[in-house]
Formats: sequence, structure tokens, C-alpha cells
Amino acid sequence: MKAERLTAPVTWHGEGPFWDRVGQRMLVVDMLAGAVVDLASLERTARYDVGSRVAAVIRRRAGGGFIVATEHGFSLFDEAFSLERQLPDVLADAGVRLNEGGCDPQGRFYCGSMAYDATPGAGSVCRLEADGSASVAFGGVTISNGLQWSGDGSLAYYVDTPTRRIDVFDFDSSDGSFHGRRPFAEMDDDVAGLPDGMAIDAEGGPWVALWGGGAVHRYDPDGRLTEVVEVPGVSHTSAAAFGGPALDTLYITSSRQHLPVGAEPAAGSVFVLQPGVRGAALHDYAG
Repeated sequence: MKAERLTAPVTWHGEGPFWDRVGQRMLVVDMLAGAVVDLASLERTARYDVGSRVAAVIRRRAGGGFIVATEHGFSLFDEAFSLERQLPDVLADAGVRLNEGGCDPQGRFYCGSMAYDATPGAGSVCRLEADGSASVAFGGVTISNGLQWSGDGSLAYYVDTPTRRIDVFDFDSSDGSFHGRRPFAEMDDDVAGLPDGMAIDAEGGPWVALWGGGAVHRYDPDGRLTEVVEVPGVSHTSAAAFGGPALDTLYITSSRQHLPVGAEPAAGSVFVLQPGVRGAALHDYAG
């Protein structure tokens, strides 16, 4: 499979694609620039400054608008991305930032973290409840990235990038806890790139972007590699998400981070593919 370029470079470090089914638009984050980028119009993309480096954007179920994972915490925004309320920071160390997140079927928001210098084990995954209270779901991770749930909510798939694998947990929906971590799919040594952001389809198959690999890999529910998507002209493919009215389009973000000046002119663009399978609908934040 081969993805096609949808946009010009619209981010420096593109991440966190999220299909907003209410607005019928794809939102991505320009992480280090602190902006949410709205792809409703490809001719004139809108950018919303959120006042901080930004890790993820998710729609709010109860209050309307969006919740945004910022550098060290979470903020609530209205439909026009005007700030409503900033929640207390969940990270106290200025050398650590939030880095990727998603919601479980019950509407809890989880966001992982990493040290700016990628200190091994310095990251964790934070759990944000609907009432705004936060706790650590698990720690000891290095570069926390993709997190998705199986259709029945009993399993959670997770990427800590330097491990070169996708892990799977048993997930307890009663309290949002993770148990029995084990490898689900491992990247062979001859595979270029490291696992990064991740989507999941309606058949239970994870799709993981390969940072440094210019590709997205799809695995079946048994952890077997079934599809390889080439993303032409870029090496830093960073995340993937299903979108479109039928959730039948895979959107792939890319990044210019760590590239030499002038290299890869397409880096920072968003790419698309119709892979022949629909995505699982993403869950909204319950708060």
C-alpha cells in the first residue's frame, strides 16, 4: 500500500490526529509549536494557539468543546478553541512533557510522557478522570506513544517507542487499571524506524507509524504483520488515525524534527490512504 500526500507541510512536528465527528474534520497537533491544526479546509487550514506545547486533542462528551493535553497538564477549550479552564499540572518536572494520549471506552483520558532528553524510565502514563482528578496509571516508560483499546475494551495496546514493539495489557474498565503487560508485536531488527503513534481498525488491527521508517504497519489481532503502508518523501511518520464520515480513510502525520535544513520538503505534511477497512471510532473524554 502507498499513501498519498493530502496537504502541504502544515506542521513542524505533526502528531495526534483526531477525527472530530461533530465538526466532520481532521484535527492534528503541531506539538512543539503549541497549535491545533484544523484540516476542514485544505485550501486554508486553521491554526489554534493553545498557549503551550501540545500533545493531544480530544472532544469532550459532557461539556462540549475539547480537552487538550499540553506540556505538563490538561486544558479545556470551547468549540472555537478559546480557553475555558486550565486544570492543575500533572507533571512537576520541567524536563518532562506529555507526549501522546487517548480515551478509554469509559471516557477517561490517558496521556503518556517522556523526558526531553529521553532519559530511560523517566516517563509515565497519567489517567485523567471525568471530574478532573489525575493519577499515574503506570510508570517506568521512556517515550510513551500510541495507546488504543480493543473493541470490547478488555485489552489496551501500547507503544513505548525504544522497546521496538507494541505491548498489550489486560484492561480493567472498573478503575482504569492496566495488568499483565506482554509483547504483542515486535519490530524485526531489519525494519527501519521505531513504533510511534497508533490507530486501530474495526477488525481489531493496530496500525502503527514508524518514526524514521517512512511507513505504517498494520497487525492483525494475533500480532501478525498484514499490511505495510509506504509514505513517500518523508521518514518521520509520527502517528495515524482513521477519519472521514465512514471512518474509511487513514490519516498519517509527519514531522521535520531532527531533519537537516532543506531535507525532505514534504515533511510536516499529512498523508492519506483508503486501506479497505474502517477504523474503530475514537472515544471522547467524559468530562
